[in-house]
Amino acid sequence: MERLSSGPKDHYYGKADVMVYRLIRDGRVPAGRSPVFGAEVKMLTWGGAFWPTYLRGDNTGLIATDSMKNFIHRETFSFTEFGLENYCRFIGRKFLDAYAQVEGLQLTTLQLPYTGLDGGVAFIPAGPDQAFARIEMTHEGVVDAVSGIRGFKLLRLRGSAFQGFVRDQHTTLADRPSRVLHMWLDLEWSYASLDAAFSDGAITGQVRAIVMDVFKSFESGSIQQIIHRMGTKIFADIPEISELRFEANNRTWDVIQERGEELGVYVEPAAPFGVLGLTLTR
Repeated sequence: MERLSSGPKDHYYGKADVMVYRLIRDGRVPAGRSPVFGAEVKMLTWGGAFWPTYLRGDNTGLIATDSMKNFIHRETFSFTEFGLENYCRFIGRKFLDAYAQVEGLQLTTLQLPYTGLDGGVAFIPAGPDQAFARIEMTHEGVVDAVSGIRGFKLLRLRGSAFQGFVRDQHTTLADRPSRVLHMWLDLEWSYASLDAAFSDGAITGQVRAIVMDVFKSFESGSIQQIIHRMGTKIFADIPEISELRFEANNRTWDVIQERGEELGVYVEPAAPFGVLGLTLTR
Protein backbone atom coordinates (compact mmCIF):
# COMPACT_ATOMS: atom_id res chain seq x y z
CA MET A 1 0.00 0.00 0.00
CA GLU A 2 1.18 3.50 -0.81
CA ARG A 3 1.74 6.23 1.77
CA LEU A 4 -0.25 9.30 0.76
CA SER A 5 0.49 12.39 2.80
CA SER A 6 -2.95 13.93 2.30
CA GLY A 7 -4.47 10.94 4.09
CA PRO A 8 -5.74 7.44 3.30
CA LYS A 9 -7.63 7.09 0.01
CA ASP A 10 -10.41 4.63 -0.70
CA HIS A 11 -8.85 4.07 -4.12
CA TYR A 12 -5.94 5.05 -6.31
CA TYR A 13 -4.50 3.83 -9.59
CA GLY A 14 -1.71 4.76 -11.95
CA LYS A 15 1.38 3.64 -13.80
CA ALA A 16 4.73 2.42 -12.44
CA ASP A 17 8.18 1.72 -13.87
CA VAL A 18 7.91 4.41 -16.54
CA MET A 19 11.49 4.91 -17.75
CA VAL A 20 12.43 8.08 -19.59
CA TYR A 21 15.65 9.86 -20.56
CA ARG A 22 16.06 13.46 -21.68
CA LEU A 23 19.38 14.00 -23.47
CA ILE A 24 20.77 17.45 -24.27
CA ARG A 25 22.88 16.43 -27.23
CA ASP A 26 24.49 19.73 -28.24
CA GLY A 27 26.41 20.14 -24.97
CA ARG A 28 24.63 23.35 -23.98
CA VAL A 29 24.07 22.68 -20.30
CA PRO A 30 24.74 24.91 -17.29
CA ALA A 31 27.99 24.36 -15.40
CA GLY A 32 27.73 21.45 -12.99
CA ARG A 33 24.74 19.92 -14.78
CA SER A 34 24.60 16.71 -16.77
CA PRO A 35 23.15 16.49 -20.28
CA VAL A 36 21.67 13.12 -19.24
CA PHE A 37 18.49 13.30 -17.15
CA GLY A 38 17.06 9.84 -16.50
CA ALA A 39 14.10 8.95 -14.30
CA GLU A 40 11.97 5.98 -13.34
CA VAL A 41 8.50 7.38 -12.70
CA LYS A 42 5.51 6.16 -10.74
CA MET A 43 2.24 8.11 -11.01
CA LEU A 44 -0.76 7.47 -8.78
CA THR A 45 -4.07 9.31 -9.20
CA TRP A 46 -7.41 9.40 -7.44
CA GLY A 47 -10.80 11.06 -7.79
CA GLY A 48 -14.52 10.40 -7.42
CA ALA A 49 -14.90 10.26 -11.19
CA PHE A 50 -13.10 6.91 -11.19
CA TRP A 51 -15.57 5.12 -8.91
CA PRO A 52 -17.86 3.93 -11.76
CA THR A 53 -15.10 1.68 -13.08
CA TYR A 54 -14.88 -0.01 -9.67
CA LEU A 55 -18.65 -0.28 -9.21
CA ARG A 56 -19.91 -1.10 -12.70
CA GLY A 57 -16.87 -1.49 -14.94
CA ASP A 58 -17.86 1.84 -16.51
CA ASN A 59 -14.63 3.39 -17.83
CA THR A 60 -16.20 6.56 -19.22
CA GLY A 61 -14.09 8.91 -17.09
CA LEU A 62 -11.09 6.64 -16.70
CA ILE A 63 -7.67 7.64 -18.03
CA ALA A 64 -5.89 4.54 -19.30
CA THR A 65 -2.58 3.93 -17.55
CA ASP A 66 -1.04 3.51 -21.01
CA SER A 67 -2.07 7.11 -21.69
CA MET A 68 -0.34 8.14 -18.44
CA LYS A 69 2.86 6.50 -19.68
CA ASN A 70 2.61 8.30 -23.03
CA PHE A 71 1.88 11.61 -21.29
CA ILE A 72 5.00 11.32 -19.10
CA HIS A 73 7.17 10.40 -22.08
CA ARG A 74 5.96 13.23 -24.29
CA GLU A 75 5.83 16.00 -21.69
CA THR A 76 9.38 15.26 -20.58
CA PHE A 77 10.44 16.90 -23.85
CA SER A 78 9.18 20.25 -22.51
CA PHE A 79 10.94 19.97 -19.13
CA THR A 80 13.85 22.43 -19.07
CA GLU A 81 15.12 22.03 -15.48
CA PHE A 82 17.24 19.31 -13.84
CA GLY A 83 15.95 18.38 -10.36
CA LEU A 84 13.68 15.41 -9.73
CA GLU A 85 11.41 17.49 -7.49
CA ASN A 86 11.04 20.13 -10.19
CA TYR A 87 10.34 17.38 -12.72
CA CYS A 88 7.58 15.85 -10.56
CA ARG A 89 5.94 19.24 -10.11
CA PHE A 90 6.16 19.98 -13.84
CA ILE A 91 4.60 16.67 -14.92
CA GLY A 92 2.01 16.84 -12.13
CA ARG A 93 0.82 20.32 -13.05
CA LYS A 94 0.58 19.40 -16.72
CA PHE A 95 -1.42 16.26 -15.93
CA LEU A 96 -3.84 17.98 -13.57
CA ASP A 97 -4.41 20.72 -16.15
CA ALA A 98 -5.12 18.12 -18.83
CA TYR A 99 -7.50 15.94 -16.78
CA ALA A 100 -9.92 17.85 -14.56
CA GLN A 101 -11.43 14.64 -13.14
CA VAL A 102 -8.18 13.87 -11.32
CA GLU A 103 -8.57 15.21 -7.77
CA GLY A 104 -4.99 14.54 -6.73
CA LEU A 105 -1.86 12.68 -7.68
CA GLN A 106 1.42 11.46 -6.30
CA LEU A 107 4.54 11.30 -8.45
CA THR A 108 7.60 9.35 -7.33
CA THR A 109 10.78 9.52 -9.40
CA LEU A 110 14.01 7.57 -9.02
CA GLN A 111 17.15 8.88 -10.67
CA LEU A 112 18.69 6.76 -13.42
CA PRO A 113 22.21 8.18 -13.11
CA TYR A 114 24.96 8.38 -15.71
CA THR A 115 28.39 9.91 -15.37
CA GLY A 116 30.35 11.49 -18.20
CA LEU A 117 33.66 10.37 -19.63
CA ASP A 118 36.28 12.89 -20.76
CA GLY A 119 35.11 14.67 -23.88
CA GLY A 120 31.51 15.27 -22.87
CA VAL A 121 29.78 12.99 -25.38
CA ALA A 122 30.19 9.57 -23.75
CA PHE A 123 28.59 8.33 -20.53
CA ILE A 124 28.45 5.22 -18.36
CA PRO A 125 25.96 4.22 -15.63
CA ALA A 126 26.69 5.80 -12.25
CA GLY A 127 25.71 4.86 -8.74
CA PRO A 128 24.85 2.64 -7.02
CA ASP A 129 23.26 5.46 -5.01
CA GLN A 130 20.20 7.03 -6.64
CA ALA A 131 18.32 10.17 -5.73
CA PHE A 132 14.54 10.06 -5.48
CA ALA A 133 11.69 12.51 -5.00
CA ARG A 134 8.03 12.07 -4.04
CA ILE A 135 5.64 14.95 -4.68
CA GLU A 136 1.91 14.97 -3.94
CA MET A 137 -0.35 17.52 -5.65
CA THR A 138 -3.94 18.64 -6.05
CA HIS A 139 -5.40 21.33 -8.30
CA GLU A 140 -4.56 23.81 -5.54
CA GLY A 141 -0.85 22.98 -5.70
CA VAL A 142 1.80 20.88 -3.95
CA VAL A 143 0.69 19.36 -0.61
CA ASP A 144 3.77 17.28 0.23
CA ALA A 145 7.39 16.91 -0.84
CA VAL A 146 9.93 14.30 0.23
CA SER A 147 13.40 13.73 -1.20
CA GLY A 148 16.11 11.21 -0.56
CA ILE A 149 19.00 9.09 -1.73
CA ARG A 150 18.91 5.30 -1.75
CA GLY A 151 21.59 2.70 -2.20
CA PHE A 152 24.79 4.14 -0.77
CA LYS A 153 27.46 1.41 -0.41
CA LEU A 154 30.21 2.83 1.78
CA LEU A 155 33.52 1.12 2.52
CA ARG A 156 36.07 2.30 5.08
CA LEU A 157 39.41 0.49 5.50
CA ARG A 158 40.15 1.64 9.06
CA GLY A 159 39.09 4.18 11.67
CA SER A 160 35.78 2.55 12.55
CA ALA A 161 35.54 0.90 15.95
CA PHE A 162 32.92 -1.33 17.56
CA GLN A 163 33.71 -2.32 21.12
CA GLY A 164 32.50 -2.06 24.72
CA PHE A 165 29.05 -3.50 23.96
CA VAL A 166 27.09 -5.79 26.31
CA ARG A 167 28.80 -9.11 26.96
CA ASP A 168 26.87 -12.13 28.24
CA GLN A 169 26.30 -15.78 27.42
CA HIS A 170 25.02 -14.86 23.94
CA THR A 171 28.07 -12.82 22.92
CA THR A 172 30.57 -14.24 20.41
CA LEU A 173 31.61 -11.03 18.63
CA ALA A 174 35.09 -9.73 19.43
CA ASP A 175 35.86 -6.06 20.11
CA ARG A 176 37.15 -4.31 16.99
CA PRO A 177 39.06 -1.08 17.73
CA SER A 178 39.66 -0.43 14.01
CA ARG A 179 37.63 -2.61 11.70
CA VAL A 180 36.93 -2.69 8.00
CA LEU A 181 33.42 -1.19 7.74
CA HIS A 182 31.05 -1.80 4.84
CA MET A 183 27.63 -0.22 5.28
CA TRP A 184 24.63 0.38 3.08
CA LEU A 185 22.61 3.54 3.62
CA ASP A 186 19.28 5.01 2.56
CA LEU A 187 18.09 8.41 3.74
CA GLU A 188 15.20 10.74 3.07
CA TRP A 189 14.19 14.17 4.26
CA SER A 190 11.31 16.60 4.55
CA TYR A 191 11.45 20.35 4.07
CA ALA A 192 10.86 23.33 6.32
CA SER A 193 8.64 24.74 3.56
CA LEU A 194 7.23 23.19 0.40
CA ASP A 195 8.88 25.84 -1.77
CA ALA A 196 12.30 24.79 -0.45
CA ALA A 197 11.94 21.37 -2.10
CA PHE A 198 12.31 22.85 -5.57
CA SER A 199 16.00 23.66 -5.64
CA ASP A 200 16.51 21.98 -9.02
CA GLY A 201 18.54 19.24 -7.36
CA ALA A 202 20.92 21.49 -5.42
CA ILE A 203 19.89 20.23 -1.97
CA THR A 204 20.25 16.59 -3.02
CA GLY A 205 23.74 17.37 -4.26
CA GLN A 206 24.62 18.96 -0.93
CA VAL A 207 23.30 15.99 1.04
CA ARG A 208 25.23 13.51 -1.09
CA ALA A 209 28.46 15.46 -0.58
CA ILE A 210 27.95 15.63 3.21
CA VAL A 211 27.28 11.89 3.50
CA MET A 212 30.50 11.09 1.66
CA ASP A 213 32.57 13.67 3.51
CA VAL A 214 31.45 12.51 6.96
CA PHE A 215 32.00 8.87 6.10
CA LYS A 216 35.53 9.41 4.84
CA SER A 217 36.67 11.86 7.54
CA PHE A 218 34.94 10.81 10.76
CA GLU A 219 36.48 8.12 12.97
CA SER A 220 33.54 6.49 14.71
CA GLY A 221 32.63 4.08 17.48
CA SER A 222 29.51 2.73 15.77
CA ILE A 223 27.34 3.03 12.67
CA GLN A 224 24.79 4.77 14.89
CA GLN A 225 27.34 7.49 15.60
CA ILE A 226 28.15 7.87 11.91
CA ILE A 227 24.58 8.50 10.80
CA HIS A 228 23.95 10.83 13.73
CA ARG A 229 27.01 12.85 12.71
CA MET A 230 25.76 12.93 9.12
CA GLY A 231 22.40 14.21 10.31
CA THR A 232 23.78 16.97 12.51
CA LYS A 233 26.08 18.11 9.70
CA ILE A 234 23.19 18.18 7.22
CA PHE A 235 21.09 20.25 9.64
CA ALA A 236 23.98 22.64 10.21
CA ASP A 237 24.63 23.19 6.51
CA ILE A 238 21.15 22.95 4.95
CA PRO A 239 18.51 24.96 6.86
CA GLU A 240 15.84 24.04 4.30
CA ILE A 241 15.67 20.49 5.69
CA SER A 242 13.38 20.00 8.71
CA GLU A 243 13.51 16.22 9.27
CA LEU A 244 15.90 13.42 8.35
CA ARG A 245 15.24 9.68 8.28
CA PHE A 246 18.10 7.19 7.97
CA GLU A 247 18.21 3.43 7.56
CA ALA A 248 21.59 1.68 7.54
CA ASN A 249 22.63 -1.94 7.08
CA ASN A 250 25.82 -3.33 8.53
CA ARG A 251 27.22 -5.28 5.59
CA THR A 252 30.76 -5.51 6.95
CA TRP A 253 32.68 -8.25 5.16
CA ASP A 254 33.71 -11.47 6.89
CA VAL A 255 37.43 -11.85 7.56
CA ILE A 256 39.31 -14.68 5.87
CA GLN A 257 42.76 -13.59 7.00
CA GLU A 258 44.28 -10.38 8.37
CA ARG A 259 47.72 -9.16 9.25
CA GLY A 260 46.91 -6.38 11.72
CA GLU A 261 45.81 -3.27 9.85
CA GLU A 262 48.32 -3.91 7.07
CA LEU A 263 46.57 -6.44 4.84
CA GLY A 264 43.47 -8.59 4.76
CA VAL A 265 41.29 -10.83 2.64
CA TYR A 266 37.51 -10.63 3.04
CA VAL A 267 34.31 -12.09 1.61
CA GLU A 268 30.70 -10.93 1.46
CA PRO A 269 28.94 -11.49 4.80
CA ALA A 270 26.43 -14.26 5.23
CA ALA A 271 22.92 -13.31 6.31
CA PRO A 272 21.60 -12.09 8.69
CA PHE A 273 22.82 -8.50 8.90
CA GLY A 274 22.28 -5.57 11.26
CA VAL A 275 19.64 -2.95 10.48
CA LEU A 276 19.37 0.39 12.25
CA GLY A 277 17.32 3.52 11.82
CA LEU A 278 17.41 7.10 13.01
CA THR A 279 14.99 10.03 12.71
CA LEU A 280 16.19 13.54 13.50
CA THR A 281 13.97 16.61 13.69
CA ARG A 282 15.04 20.19 14.22
